[in-house]
Amino acid sequence: MSYNWKVLITDYAWSSIEPEREVLAKIGAELIVAETGGEKELLTLAPKVDGILTCWKPVRKCVIDAAKKCQIIARYGIGLDNIDVETATQNGIIVTNVPAYCVDEVSDHAMALLLACARKISSYNEAIKSGIWDQNIGPQMYRLRGKTLGIIGFGHIAKAIIPKAKAFGLNVKIYSPRTSAELIQPQGAEKVSFQDLLKTADFITIHAPLTTETQHMFSHDEFRAMKSTAFLINTARGGIVDTAALTEALQNGEIAGAGIDVLETEPPEIEEVLLTLDNVVITPHAAFVSEESILELEVTAATCVTQVLTGQRPKSIVNPSVLKRPNLRAKSLMQRM
Repeated sequence: MSYNWKVLITDYAWSSIEPEREVLAKIGAELIVAETGGEKELLTLAPKVDGILTCWKPVRKCVIDAAKKCQIIARYGIGLDNIDVETATQNGIIVTNVPAYCVDEVSDHAMALLLACARKISSYNEAIKSGIWDQNIGPQMYRLRGKTLGIIGFGHIAKAIIPKAKAFGLNVKIYSPRTSAELIQPQGAEKVSFQDLLKTADFITIHAPLTTETQHMFSHDEFRAMKSTAFLINTARGGIVDTAALTEALQNGEIAGAGIDVLETEPPEIEEVLLTLDNVVITPHAAFVSEESILELEVTAATCVTQVLTGQRPKSIVNPSVLKRPNLRAKSLMQRM
């Protein structure tokens, strides 16, 4: 069979890529799946392809520069920290993401981690399985109703958490410097400064992208500013939290605990001290997972690729300025504009 295009998948975190294969087959696109997704392999494969689908593997400048025919890099997900978007733009390559997927899953997972911390679920479970039947292990527990949840960010997931948190009687404060109070208040939340949120929140949940501004947003000073009874929840990106500082804060009782789905190094090193602490609940970057969300992710990301390759404009272009560049590689799309 002859193919019109070739599309590279750098990596994926699910059992089957048949949904992508079916979507791409409709336009006669061949799927090339990297074995390791390592940079050396990607440099070999990149010059051959017209599009790239990527989950977590870094698509850096050298890979993008090598992809001389590539028209689109489509991210399986929301965050873009593994893609050099600036280089892609300079090379006339469209970059897309899937901004509205897994909203239910991640907001549910954040609340699940919050509840697991607040009600000592993990500690009780481990103690009982070790032969200990004791309601008094670990820190004291407090009623959720009337406590304050601080949310970092005000995107789709952050907004989805607000009604779920309020259903448990939590008051909600938002730190989102680029969002006006007039947009936040109708959602039943209060806009506050970062320092106010740190000092007053009983729980803080992070829903911001990893950028130069948010890298290690939570480090030693921030943990010292939090309540000693407070919990940190992170289902966003590991790099937003300084792992060493979090470990120290948990060991020293600067905060009561943490619920973590993302780490700076994934998977973590076996000797990572954070993994040994009783006051942290950790899941393996699984907040986005459900059968429904994965299928939605695969189909949507692959559809973005087919749209660009066939001259259509996808909804989720994250670098729209590329459309005005004279070197835009999606020539058929340029002709329709």
